[in-house]
Parts: sequence; C-alpha cells; structure tokens
Amino acid sequence: MSKSFALILDLIGSNDVRISEHGYDELAEDDIAVQAILDGAQRGTVIEDYPNYPKGPSVLVLQFDHAGRPIHVVWGIPKGFSRPAVLVTAYRPDLLKWNENFTERRK
Repeated sequence: MSKSFALILDLIGSNDVRISEHGYDELAEDDIAVQAILDGAQRGTVIEDYPNYPKGPSVLVLQFDHAGRPIHVVWGIPKGFSRPAVLVTAYRPDLLKWNENFTERRK
C-alpha cells in the first residue's frame, strides 16, 4: 500500500475528509453516493500513486459501491499539510479506456 493512501485511510477513519467542488459535481454526474465512497475506501486498491504531485500527494484508487459497481476515486492531501483527506474526484471507469479489471489504462 502506498504511504499516501495509508495516511488518507487514517484521515477517513477519523472523519477528517473534505470533498472538492469538482468532486461533488462528478459524484452527482455519475450518481455516486458519498457514503459509498467513504465505506469502500478501506477495501480500495491503489492504481496509480502520485506522491510528488504539485498540489500534494494523491492516489487513484479503485473502489466499489454498495452494489459492487467499480468507482475510480482520486484522493489527495493538500501540499504542505497533513490533513484533511480530500476527495478530488470520483467517476465510473469506462471500459473503452480501462482494462476489464479497471486497473490499467488501455493504450
């Protein structure tokens, strides 16, 4: 597990979470419930890790909603801070862009 995601999971466990405006927009667009994201985080799988992202460490995580449908979630921590966990965006992955396991981008 990535160091960034371990920190994010600790923050989620402490309810120290913020959802970006963009994140709320994407959740609504893809009909994804915030609670499904929070509930599924502990079982998430890191697909891509961006520890040196200019806005702060972030990770792309594969999670599943309560119905077992896949969700890609980008979590981050603001640069220069140790909290909160920020849900940057979340979306339903497209099979045209991702492999059948939603873990690798198609080329």
